Amino acid sequence: MAGYSEEQLSQFTYFKNLLEVKELSGVIDSLTGVVSRPYIIGFIHSLIESKIRFTLAMLDLDNFKFINDTYGHKVGDGVLSNVSADLMRYYDGVGLIGRFGGDEFILVNLRDIEYADKKIFYQQMYANYNVMRKNIKLETCAPFITGTLGSATFPYDADNYDDLFAMIDKTLYRGKTKGRNCYIIYLDSKHKNLQLKELVKHGIYETLHNVVEKYELHKEFQEKVRSVYSVLEESLRITNLYIIDSDNMLKDVMNRHEPTIITDIEAVMEEDMFHTNSVDEVRTLSPSFYSYLRENDMEAVLIARMRIEQEVYGYLMCAEPRNMRIWQEDEAAILFFAARLFAQYIRDNGKGF
Repeated sequence: MAGYSEEQLSQFTYFKNLLEVKELSGVIDSLTGVVSRPYIIGFIHSLIESKIRFTLAMLDLDNFKFINDTYGHKVGDGVLSNVSADLMRYYDGVGLIGRFGGDEFILVNLRDIEYADKKIFYQQMYANYNVMRKNIKLETCAPFITGTLGSATFPYDADNYDDLFAMIDKTLYRGKTKGRNCYIIYLDSKHKNLQLKELVKHGIYETLHNVVEKYELHKEFQEKVRSVYSVLEESLRITNLYIIDSDNMLKDVMNRHEPTIITDIEAVMEEDMFHTNSVDEVRTLSPSFYSYLRENDMEAVLIARMRIEQEVYGYLMCAEPRNMRIWQEDEAAILFFAARLFAQYIRDNGKGF
């Protein structure tokens, strides 16, 4: 599907009338082929004025800036075009897609109004490589794409445009504070009293505060690390945490694997942080490290150097099996913060994990 046709849009009274006085090219977004912002918003207003029930969602692609910065804007445009095509296909016969701006999409669903139906619809959208959680195959690369979605329904959750948008904004932010790569459906019992400014404030601040509190609960280093891991497990949605000490011994915090010597991890550490969602990137530079990752089916890796000034005390690592997740900037910041805490302990006490 290259983009919406006049025939497709004219099924809706708002667009049928609009296209009598305006060319199709002026109504759809030139890059993605979905409805451009002014007209998807006009369509939403028309539905509200006509008292037609619908479910509205905002979808924000996760870490799109990273894709642009890493692969270039041509790849970024390719991602937007491909995601738009997938969304149009998935919503065909259900509703319409609009581009709100940048990497944000507005999704109008005229079919699924009840909570159970919305949940099934979004579950399938995020499953089986339908729209989200999949690689987009482009000419030079295949970036892994995830997105965060917030959703609310007219007129049950809100009976006017401003309140409806406030609710999807709130649920979208809730999804981001839960770790992104998810959908949040507005529920009055869960989300009515959530304040947007509180959601923003209690994102990374709350996580770092919890890290410090857990760290300070214990005296022994192993207990400190395991306690901090409980926070990282929840906030970063990781399955394990690894420490590579100054003797190149890799140990997992929960003792699920045998300790292993890794001799060449420094080769990938040009800076204090390293991240990838494809371990093939480390094959040439660090064959020993690559071998360990492959043997354990690990795909997405995030590493923070445990350093104080110029002294390196080891590395803190998240490595996810069979998961090509794109690491977020705030996730890197949280791991970096924990790595500095651990480095300081090792420096001051002369021993580690």
